[in-house]
Amino acid sequence: MGSFQTSVFGFFISQLCIGQLRAHLGTTANIRPIVVGRCYNYITLVTPSLRVDCEDIWRRFEESVVLRSSFNATVDYHQMFDAVPQTWPCNRCLFWSQTRNLMHSYTAVERHFWTLEDTLVGFMFNELVWCGREKRSGFDFGSCPPWAPSRRHPVYSLWRQASQNFAEMACGNVTVLLNGSISNAFNRQSMFGSVELDGLDPCRVDYVHIRVVTNLEGPFTESCSKGSIADLIQILRSRGFRWTCTLNDETLMNLQCVQNPEQASCQRCASGFSRGTEPPTDPCGC
Repeated sequence: MGSFQTSVFGFFISQLCIGQLRAHLGTTANIRPIVVGRCYNYITLVTPSLRVDCEDIWRRFEESVVLRSSFNATVDYHQMFDAVPQTWPCNRCLFWSQTRNLMHSYTAVERHFWTLEDTLVGFMFNELVWCGREKRSGFDFGSCPPWAPSRRHPVYSLWRQASQNFAEMACGNVTVLLNGSISNAFNRQSMFGSVELDGLDPCRVDYVHIRVVTNLEGPFTESCSKGSIADLIQILRSRGFRWTCTLNDETLMNLQCVQNPEQASCQRCASGFSRGTEPPTDPCGC
């Protein structure tokens, strides 16, 4: 893709697109073997120390969805989450909004970070769609309601609960990755702004480290002192959090050059190395 601004999307927006594109298709085909298979893969290869019953998790998930209407009743996944008593280590939680693609690259390099997708529930249900049938039991494989931020939406409701659990368990230092090349980088309607931020506990979290990253060629819309990110910092202050804010972290800037080496700033950086000069500090970040 041509720019950071057009290539990264937040969890909320990405799930919105998935729901819109796949609503007419209904529940993801073969959802049961996908979910159960991912569960066994997770506890066998990803986190072997985790002891859970994958079949029981599926049964509880299925009962939460298919025994109630997907259109007019709140979908409650608490029974399923009770079967997944997962905890995660301190100083590793990474939250993000509208930086999805870059987040994946960042966590691949900085492997100590944990995102919601690294938890068992996130791993099992990532990018899947599901819903029950109106006035009948079973999954609806023909049509599901479009994505909506409502506890009555079967997909949103699960991710909301998973996000809340993830935030409530965060401890030590946490990191937030935001897109400074868009307006409203900190969006109170996003999953981070509406759920995860409120779930963070200032008694458990030592520092909130905000990483603001912009497209290397701009636009430079928001920063640590400008726009909605300043509003986020004010919220953190009012709740007693300690925080730091960094604009254009060097690792994040380098990752953008890996993804888009044709950008002028990346080419200047590369040519500087080829001449044996000292690597510039701005804007390449090399």
